[in-house]
Order: sequence, then C-alpha cells, then structure tokens
Amino acid sequence: MKFELKVMQGTQVSWLSLEAADQQSARQQAQAQGYGILQVRQADGAGWLPKWPFKQQSFNLSLFSQELLALLESGLSLIEAIEGLAEKEQHEQSRHVLTRLSAALYEGLPLSQALALQPQVFSALYVALIRASERTGDMAQALRRHVAYQAQVDAIRKKIISASIYPVLLIVVGGMVVLFLLGYVVPRFSTIYESGGDNLPWASRMLLRWGQLLQGHGEWVLLGTVGISVLLWLIFSRPASKIWVMQRVWSIPSLGEALRIYQLARFYRTLGMLLQGGIPLLTALGMVQSLLPQELQQVLQRVISEVREGKQLSSSMEAHGLTTSIANRMLRVGERTGQMDEMLGRIGVFYDEDTARRVEWLSKLLEPALMVLIGLIVGLVVVLMYMPIFELAGAIE
Repeated sequence: MKFELKVMQGTQVSWLSLEAADQQSARQQAQAQGYGILQVRQADGAGWLPKWPFKQQSFNLSLFSQELLALLESGLSLIEAIEGLAEKEQHEQSRHVLTRLSAALYEGLPLSQALALQPQVFSALYVALIRASERTGDMAQALRRHVAYQAQVDAIRKKIISASIYPVLLIVVGGMVVLFLLGYVVPRFSTIYESGGDNLPWASRMLLRWGQLLQGHGEWVLLGTVGISVLLWLIFSRPASKIWVMQRVWSIPSLGEALRIYQLARFYRTLGMLLQGGIPLLTALGMVQSLLPQELQQVLQRVISEVREGKQLSSSMEAHGLTTSIANRMLRVGERTGQMDEMLGRIGVFYDEDTARRVEWLSKLLEPALMVLIGLIVGLVVVLMYMPIFELAGAIE
C-alpha cells in the first residue's frame, strides 16, 4: 500500500510518499532515512472504496490526559500511573493501548516515544506536546494545557451539535412525512383518478403519474433509488469530491466566512498550545498545517517560507489572508510583548465565542424557515392530490 507521510528534517516540513505493508512499516522506513514523523495517512489511490464512516476510535484521549494528570499530581510515578489506568480500564481495546504504553516504558523508552508507537491512537500534535514537556521536565503542565485545550474544543463542538439537533430532527420528520405521502398515499390516489385523463391540472397529472409508476414498478424505483444513493455516496466520499463540495460551501458569502473563522480559531488555539509547550514557531506551524482546509494549507506553506526568511508572522499571515483585522492586531501585540503563545490562545477563545453566537443566530433563523418550507411541501402535495376532486366537483356542477 502507498502512504503519505508529513515529515520534518531540521525545521523543514514536507510530504513523503512510501510503499509499505502498513503504517508502522512506513514510519520505520521514514525514520531510517532520518525524518521525524508528524503524520501518516493512506494515499488517496490506495483503494477505490471509501473508508467506512462509522468506525470510530474508542480510546478516549481527553479522559486519558485528565486521569494521568490527576495521578501524577497525586505523587505516582509515570509507570505506576499508566499501570493503574490499565488495571482499572474495562474496555479491552483501551486496556491494550495502556498495556503497550506500560511495556514500552519498562523497556526504557520516554513517554513520547511510547506514544509514537501507536500513531492510530495518539496524534502527532499530542506526541510533540509530550516530547517538548520531557525536555523541560514539566509534563503535568503540558497535560493540563492539553486538557484545557480539549475542553475548549469540546465546548464549541457541543454548542454546534446542540444547535443542529432540532433542525436535523425537523428535516428527518418532514422528509419522512413527504416520503409517506409520495410513496404510499399518492399511489393509492392515482388508481382512483385513472379515468381523469388529461382534464386534470398539469401538476396533478405529474404527481399521479408518479403514483402510477410506484404502483406498477415500485421495486424497480426502490432499486434505482438505492443504486443512485450508493453511487452518490461513493462519489462524494472521495477526498477530491469533499474538497470540491467544501469549496462550493466556502463560496457562500455568510456561511463561508463563518467556516473560515471557525477553522482559523482552531488553528490559532492549537498553535498557541504548542508554543506554550516549548515547540519552536516554525515547527509548530508545520504541525498544525493539517488542521486547515487544503487551499489554506498551501497558503500557510508560503507563510512558513516567509517566516523562515525573517518576516514577521503577523505581516505574513495578513498578506496571505490568514487573519482578520482583530486577530492581526492581537498578533502584533503578542509579537511586541513576547507573549505570542498566550495571545494566540486568546484569539482562539475570542473567535470560539463569535462562532457560538453565529451558530445560535443561524439555528434561530433556520428552525422557523425549515418549518415553513416543510409545511409548504406537505401542503403542496396534499393540494395536488385533492385538486382532481375539486375538478370533478366542478364538472358535476
């Protein structure tokens, strides 16, 4: 299989393509060539089938960080803390992860290298944060930063999810009502109005022909619908299709700007956390590059090149559109005071709150709009079904 690796050599971050049996073999090949590994992913052409979307990683990294921090602050050694977490763990897969960590620590490996042996569980950002804390001897503080960072990420995610529940519920219920009308009620009405012929209104004729089609060839319609759905899923689950869709979404004026601010907030927050952990600016910029959409990753690469040449971060990011007016002012303050890490975190918090306000406003606007739209669709179907009755009543009179 072909793998793509984001690697680091000195302060230079780049992508490397390798053929290997699995991710671990690809990592070993790159490490043998003298590269540091930041990210490993399977190449897009490695398989034509998309990844199954419901397979989720069961290891709770946030909970692991919280519990490990509590045990270390209680005075336990690192190995004792990991062993204690493994003993109390009920989930088999999570226990296996912790057991492997413990075994690697007994072999004399530092925690960062032990974590790096399981890249499918521990991200490159997390490993880098722990590695930096090992150099400064402040692992508890690094874990505390990660817990706070994850709490902020989870908080904004929960706000978005909670604001989306009611609109999604409206769409699902309304869609089921429309499907019931079109798939069950309309076919039965079509048999009643078969003799109406061309005297019916055009819209009613189209609706009743749809009912007659379902009545006579329902299994073929169902098979065709399933086939088209699977085909669309295969097409739009490809990375290139996702990028195309996101580009179209980003082109929507208001929504695109909200998505851009959300992505930049996550970028600033993560970059600030890495700088607080003692990771150099250029290295941290390369590590957080994958958090941005594809088009912004290319822009950030130009920013990294300019910063490497000596240009200020705020000026370069402003020139390439990776800041807003407020964020750029705060970046300049951070550069003047030497508190860039703290200022990046504040920018992330500021725009998290802005995103939460936008989500709340959008949900309040979307809920009544969806109710009106679904009511109009259901009402239109019902009126079109009863239109022949009105026509027949008029003919009898």
